[in-house]
Amino acid sequence: MPKKSGSHHVVPNANNGWDVKKEDATRGSGHVDKKQDAVDARSRISQNQGTEFYIRGKDGKIRNKDSHGNDPYPPKG
Repeated sequence: MPKKSGSHHVVPNANNGWDVKKEDATRGSGHVDKKQDAVDARSRISQNQGTEFYIRGKDGKIRNKDSHGNDPYPPKG
């Protein structure tokens, strides 16, 4: 599968809950109450599209990230 550009983010929603968004999107592609539900949904999409995946905390700072097909230093194995 070809690598796609961009990234996916799990971000806090100002009205409670969590949104899942693609980079530079003005609106979220989904809204859920629990952060883990947003992480699970966005992780699957990010893996399928080969994009970067970021999880942000309530303060908006990046707490975790993962590379799905766009890692410049893949492990040798």
